[in-house]
Amino acid sequence: MTTEVLTFGCRLNAYESAVISDLAAGQPDTVPDTVVVNTCAVTAEAERQCRKAIRRLHRDRPGVRIVATGCAVQLDPAAWAALPGVDRVLGNAEKLRPESWAPGARASVSDIMAVREVAPHLAAGFDGRARAFVEIQQGCDHRCTFCIIPFARGPSRSVPPGGIVQQVRTLVAAGYKEIVLTGVDISSYGADLPGRPSLGTMVRRLLALVPELPRLRLSSLDPAAMGPALWDLIADEPRLMPHLHLSVQAGSDLILRRMRRRHGRDGALAVIDRARMLRPGIAIGADLIAGFPTETEALFRDTLAFVDEAALPYLHVFAYSERPGTPAARMPAVPDAERRERAARLRAAALPHAAAFHAELVGRTVQVVAERGGGSHTEHFAPIQLAQAVPPGTLLAVRVAAADAAGLHAAGS
Repeated sequence: MTTEVLTFGCRLNAYESAVISDLAAGQPDTVPDTVVVNTCAVTAEAERQCRKAIRRLHRDRPGVRIVATGCAVQLDPAAWAALPGVDRVLGNAEKLRPESWAPGARASVSDIMAVREVAPHLAAGFDGRARAFVEIQQGCDHRCTFCIIPFARGPSRSVPPGGIVQQVRTLVAAGYKEIVLTGVDISSYGADLPGRPSLGTMVRRLLALVPELPRLRLSSLDPAAMGPALWDLIADEPRLMPHLHLSVQAGSDLILRRMRRRHGRDGALAVIDRARMLRPGIAIGADLIAGFPTETEALFRDTLAFVDEAALPYLHVFAYSERPGTPAARMPAVPDAERRERAARLRAAALPHAAAFHAELVGRTVQVVAERGGGSHTEHFAPIQLAQAVPPGTLLAVRVAAADAAGLHAAGS
């Protein structure tokens, strides 16, 4: 029996796919060959790609057993169960339970909104990835008008600090040099735990208890929820990588209010300025949505101006995608072509800032964790092409010889 997992979407899904692989690997050989499709629901395009993958599997590998799971399945299990070739569907809670992968286990999708705890799950490996992911939090208690994910992931729940420490120790012992802490809304970490430990408090404890971990990185942060302990870490902890990715979404105060975000334009700029003051040279990335409902050209230009004012080198840009059941889906829509065109303009706006940021690294020696294919990323998560192939996961120092908007080149390459 073999189990293959196809992963769509975020780092949390990548982590959960690794857990699924471990759980399914322990099943007897009597279980048929299986492909698990771990779906994403963040955009309509993401769901389309998941359905396309299932149709292709059914056509090209007719003997394989297909299990569909993940956020898209959680939201509409009947629709996914009806797809040709799908043998079983599992909800986001069920996919991480060992009994779900036992022979004869049935389809199961429970009410995710009723789940109040998240148990730590250890993923032993990450399919040859250079860095490992550790889940510290699940779900979200906020209700941004564009987002369906809280209804696919449930309320915010935090993994107790002891479970996180255990996972990180095990992964470091397995050879991983860099760990990424991930979740749906990690800035809200700890609010549901005894003593209400903040994200910064937990990370400080983690680094103290696992001194052998060289590099720790955080996934996306809400700029409205960065507490004092986290700021202290950014300022004085060299093992916390000098790289922040912020869930900004827009540079227009009016659009941010219509998104029901908890920060404004000035608040996001203040977070970026503070990070750069405390950690000179820190890399800043941001999520941005192009073509949100009611966004006029003038409001879009506010977001373009935000990119320039903040000098953002790294952007993760989404063209807005309607999600049925969300308030934004009922707002006056921007035409699809304009959404795509604005998304392209946002990506182009980041290029000169990326080129300038990368140019500052030329001539410097940076620490990298080698990845497959001869590439890597610096401490700042700047992409760099190595001079020669190095076994994935190797931590090494290289000198930056050249740079452009796309990334860096190590000396000798």
